[in-house]
Amino acid sequence: MSGRSLLAALAVATALSGCNLAPKYVRPVGVAPAALPEGGIYPSAATDAPDITQIGWRDFFLDPRLQQVIETGLANNRNLRIAAGNVLQARAQYRVQRADLVPSTTISGSGTYTNNAFGAAGTAGGGVGTGTGSGTGTGTGSGAGGGTGGGTGVGAGAGVGSSSSNLEFYSVNAGFSQFELDLFGRVRNLSRAALEQYFASEEAQRSTRISLIAEIATAWLTMASDQEQLRISRETLKTFEQSLELTRAQFRIGVASELEARQAETNYQAARNDIATLQTQVARDQNALNLLVGTTVPAEQLPAALGATPVTRDALPGDLSSEVLLRRPDVLQAEHQLIAENANIGAARAAFFPRISLTATIGTISTALSGLFSGGSFTYNAAPAIGLPLFDGGRNAANLDYAKASQQVAVATYERAVQTAFREVSDALAQRGTIDEQVSAQTARAEAATVAARLSEARYRAGVDSFLVSLDAQRTAYAAQQQLVNTRLARASNLVELYRSLGGGIR
Repeated sequence: MSGRSLLAALAVATALSGCNLAPKYVRPVGVAPAALPEGGIYPSAATDAPDITQIGWRDFFLDPRLQQVIETGLANNRNLRIAAGNVLQARAQYRVQRADLVPSTTISGSGTYTNNAFGAAGTAGGGVGTGTGSGTGTGTGSGAGGGTGGGTGVGAGAGVGSSSSNLEFYSVNAGFSQFELDLFGRVRNLSRAALEQYFASEEAQRSTRISLIAEIATAWLTMASDQEQLRISRETLKTFEQSLELTRAQFRIGVASELEARQAETNYQAARNDIATLQTQVARDQNALNLLVGTTVPAEQLPAALGATPVTRDALPGDLSSEVLLRRPDVLQAEHQLIAENANIGAARAAFFPRISLTATIGTISTALSGLFSGGSFTYNAAPAIGLPLFDGGRNAANLDYAKASQQVAVATYERAVQTAFREVSDALAQRGTIDEQVSAQTARAEAATVAARLSEARYRAGVDSFLVSLDAQRTAYAAQQQLVNTRLARASNLVELYRSLGGGIR
């Protein structure tokens, strides 16, 4: 094959390489309603509210201590490091697969030193001249021939007879071996699949990042809630202890009954139990927070109480279209994996068609090192090959069936990701629509129960009500205060969940 023929073959292969047997990708639609729920218990979007997905976590979380804890977690969390490692692995795999799109060119040089004419001739690509006869003959050719006889030796290399001489040959070659001419898109589709898997791993890392921010915030808020519950229990224990001492003293002088004393002790012991339980829970909260952050959180960054001060921005999303869900990292991850499976179908289909490969080298060869690049030393070699599968025991058909089945699984996985995202946002909006009313009601209930307990105790001391009425009022006030803390935690956690489920926290 001449150099022009080789270039022509490569040009034709390049022209044919536009063939792609992968199915055209169409994003699945109709798996979720066009709009997120509104009306009824669902809140209406504020017209002037910013896009919640564009609010960075440093702007969304207002407490400086929580901001520091989140920043430390983003730097140290092991799950996030694993996700980053997966991205690097996927990128490297894509680069490996993409390398098949271009020929792997190598260059080599060699030198041969021998006194064996036959080996030298094989190395040089020439022949060996020999002669027979009873006289003295001379060898003719491009080398030197010598023999004993009346014949004439002819060759392109070097010939020797009984004499011994050292021969030298040098060569330099560059070329590629078995480069596949991608006429039917097999290599390109495999490269596209690897690229989409790389994109999917990036989205998985973003999803892990968002989830980590939400988990750290929720764990921090939970610890704040338990710390406040512990404070309430300790304050209530003091109140119950005073009541217990009073009723015991009254019981000893016969003013109060044993029933009243036992009831007072019941409240006191219940508060003691709550304190011990909450101390354990606070320690567990700190352990959970340390695990999420990846290191021990300093004491000055830990919350002391939940309180009524907002920890996050109180902003509803400005756009409640379900299109916002398609921008969630987990949904984008599922879509990239679906596109990758489409490309795998194209590669599996291409396996049924001929596979053409090319091996080619160019170089120079000479008997002297100084003559490697002189005129007449140029050599080339081109060896195209074609392979057509005739019988493979059904392997290619099975691979195609597997690729199609994997694509169907990817479609269902994508649809499930969209539906899950819709459900999470809808649940968060449902709670968001009523949580303020719950906080207001619980606040009023706690205030009323506290006042009622104070009035009941005064009436008891005045002899108007029995001690059992006063104890019941104290228990009610205690429970109302605990429930108020739980409701405030639910409100703060709901804002965090709404932020996460809408895809906030990327920046």
